[in-house]
Amino acid sequence: MHSNGQFLKDVAGFLGSYYTSLALMNAVAAYLLWRRSKQPALALAWTVFSAAMMILAGLALSGEERLVPKLPSAVTSLVNQLSGPVLYTLGTTALLTVLFVFRRFFVKPMVAWTILNGMLLLMGLSMADANFASIVMKPDNVPIVGLVFLLAFFTWVATKQAVVNDDRIAQGLPPLEKLDDEKVLVWPDLVYTELICMVAVSAFLLVWAIFLPAPLEEPASSVKTPNPSKAPWYFLGLQEMLVYFDPWYAGVVLPSLVIFGLMAMPYLDFNKKGNGYYSIAERKFSYLTFQFGFLELWITLIILGTFLRGPNWNFFGPFEYWSPYKVEVLNNVDLPQMFWVNLLDRPLPRAPQGSGTLAQIGYILLREAPGLLLLGAYLVILPPLLAVTVFRGFFAQMGFIRYMVMSNLMLLMLSLPLKMILRWTLNLKYLVCIPEFSLNF
Repeated sequence: MHSNGQFLKDVAGFLGSYYTSLALMNAVAAYLLWRRSKQPALALAWTVFSAAMMILAGLALSGEERLVPKLPSAVTSLVNQLSGPVLYTLGTTALLTVLFVFRRFFVKPMVAWTILNGMLLLMGLSMADANFASIVMKPDNVPIVGLVFLLAFFTWVATKQAVVNDDRIAQGLPPLEKLDDEKVLVWPDLVYTELICMVAVSAFLLVWAIFLPAPLEEPASSVKTPNPSKAPWYFLGLQEMLVYFDPWYAGVVLPSLVIFGLMAMPYLDFNKKGNGYYSIAERKFSYLTFQFGFLELWITLIILGTFLRGPNWNFFGPFEYWSPYKVEVLNNVDLPQMFWVNLLDRPLPRAPQGSGTLAQIGYILLREAPGLLLLGAYLVILPPLLAVTVFRGFFAQMGFIRYMVMSNLMLLMLSLPLKMILRWTLNLKYLVCIPEFSLNF
């Protein structure tokens, strides 16, 4: 789909309502700043912004290509040219790092409100692009856009609470949760609250179902598969892992390890601080590990798989047309190929014809020796080295078994970004490749 005048006329009503909603939202915020917070300067600023949104709403409702507010084509072209899985991953990692380091700044309500408005304005300008809108406005993807904003909001709320608690604890004061620790009964307090939420959410879903058609398609056919064939949104992170790992590892082992790791947390966690209240300073290692695994290795992969993976699982820029004819040449090689053929200039070790089973297994082990040695060093030698260096305190408090479980879970979690880096930099497909037993890593 390409941008044209008809498309802008089709979305004019939506864009007009979108900018009007933004204007009303900021008008209410300006009123509250003026009446309750007594901050007339900020109230004036958001009033001006609200008026600007009303102007944009009027322009968008015109449906005229020369009037509808949108991003310059030079910007969208540049974004498409720079887009790629490497830059996306590095960019999200850098963004999360900045948000963590400067969390005291970003948890300020006015800063968060400004960022939210900036994101919503950018989305509105982007929605005037036909290619961008065709992906974001798909009935399957609309809830995911909402979930992204909800996740950002609740992460912000929890971080803000943790920052406040950390400041109070540093001053010798109890955390906020301890100031109001009155016992709340399940009946009637909690049950009534849940009942009201259930009714409200049901009403919302009913309205949603009326105005947004369900993305029902024709009956599935093995001779006509959709391109791209995507898993449900909550499994798109797993589908993205299939780019870098064999299906048995990406689809079975890694998900099982995630479940096992979550189950093992109560037995691995020796830090009793932060129990019952939000805190980052008292649980920095646990906080960073969880946020890296959840946000970086799960949520960003879901967003990548939903909005940036198109036909043939190719990567597309946010404003790029999803052409099924796009071809990207990849020449990935396995580590045995790199070591024996490219480095030593020798053929891969192969068992002579008619060799017995043991001889064939021996040749396979010889062929895969570089990868097996690397994996052995990574999973067997590295944990003890960490135990006497950076994780010395952890080893002393956790003991041998708990430490080895924790360290190996962390190393297996890190295997995903490491494998991604090896694929991008060296075009490495597998460290160990044993097709005889469908065992690749």
